[in-house]
Amino acid sequence: MGFEQFFRENSALLTLIILWTLPWKGVALWRAAHRNEKWWFIVLLVVNTLAILEILYLFVFSKRAPKGTSSASPFPAS
Repeated sequence: MGFEQFFRENSALLTLIILWTLPWKGVALWRAAHRNEKWWFIVLLVVNTLAILEILYLFVFSKRAPKGTSSASPFPAS
C-alpha cells in the first residue's frame, strides 16, 4: 500500500491531523516572530511533529526570556 492509497482511504484522518496541527503551528509561529526568535521560527515552520514541538515551544520554551534580555515579557516596557 502506497502513501497515495493510504491517504485516499483515510482522508478523515488526514483532515483531523491538519485541523489539529494548523492552529498550534500558527500560534507558535506568531509568538516566535513577535519574540524575534528567528531560529525557532524556522524550525517550527519546517519540522512537522503533529504539533508536539509547537506545544512544547508555547508552554515551555517561550516562557523563558529571549537571549540578551532580562525580562520575560516579549513587549518593551512603557
